[in-house]
Amino acid sequence: MPLVNMKPLLRDAMDNGYAVAAFNLVDYGTTKAMVKAAEELNAPVICQTSAKTIQYWSHKEIVSWVRTAAEDSPVPVVLHLDHCKDLAMIEECAKAGWTSIMIDASEFPFEKNLEMSLRVREIAEKYGVGMEAELGQIMGVEDDMVVAEEDSVLTDPDDAKKFCDALDLSAFACAVGTAHGYYKGEPKVDFDRIQRINELTKTPMALHGGTGLSDETFAKAIARGAAKINISTNLKHVFVESFVKYHEAKPNDYEPLRLIDAQYQACKAMFADFIEKFGGKDRAQPYLAKAA
Repeated sequence: MPLVNMKPLLRDAMDNGYAVAAFNLVDYGTTKAMVKAAEELNAPVICQTSAKTIQYWSHKEIVSWVRTAAEDSPVPVVLHLDHCKDLAMIEECAKAGWTSIMIDASEFPFEKNLEMSLRVREIAEKYGVGMEAELGQIMGVEDDMVVAEEDSVLTDPDDAKKFCDALDLSAFACAVGTAHGYYKGEPKVDFDRIQRINELTKTPMALHGGTGLSDETFAKAIARGAAKINISTNLKHVFVESFVKYHEAKPNDYEPLRLIDAQYQACKAMFADFIEKFGGKDRAQPYLAKAA
C-alpha cells in the first residue's frame, strides 16, 4: 500500500494504548526486514532516516527502497525523517516522498525553537506530511550530535503545552530522562513528567532513546501516552554483529548472499521483538478499517 501519514496513525496508537516502533534504517535489507517483520505481526511500522544516512545514499535511493518494500504490503508504513536541523533537507525529503518530517531545534531557546518549527510546519502543510518537533535536550549521542548529561534539559510541561498548541504536531519529542545510545547506568525516566506532558498537550509523544530500556519502562511510558518509540543504536549493533558472527562461525563461506541473509534474519527478529513489546501486533488492520 502507499506510504501513510504519521499523524492519524500515532493518534490511533495513543488512543488505544500501544506505540508504533520506529527504526532507523541502514540500507535496503534493513528496510525490507522492518516491513516484513511488521507484516508478519499485522502491525504498523515507521521507517526512519537520519540526515547522515540520506547524505550517504541520497533521497532518491532511500524513498525507492521504502516504497518498494511497502507497495505490496498490507500494513501501514511511514517514511519519517529523524532529527534534522537543516530546513533545506527537510523540504527536500517532504518533496521527495517522505510522509513525515522532524525538525530538531532543541538546542535553541524556546522562542527560536518555536520560530524554526513553525517554518517547518509550513513545509509539512505544503506537502501534506506529518511533523515531529522537539523541546528539551535529550542526552547522549544521535548521529554526530552529542548532549552531555549535565547539558541535558528536561522538558517543562507548561512550555510543552505552549509549543504543541502552536504547532499541531503528529509527534512531540521531549526530554524525560531517556538518552540516545546505550545507557551507562540505570535510566532515570520521569514517568510523572511523561504523564503531565501528555495530559497538557494531548499530542502523541515520541520517546527517543529506546535502546536499552526495560520492558517495564516501555509499558509505563506507553500507558502514559508514548505513541512512537525510536530504536537506532540496537539496530546498528545487530547489523554489524550478525554479519561478524556468521563469518566467525563459517570463515570459509564467501557467498555474500548467505551472510546478507543471516544479517537480514537477525535484524528482522529484533524488529519483531520490539514491535510486540510496544503492543503493535494485530493493530494494522483495525487501524486501516477505521481509516477507510
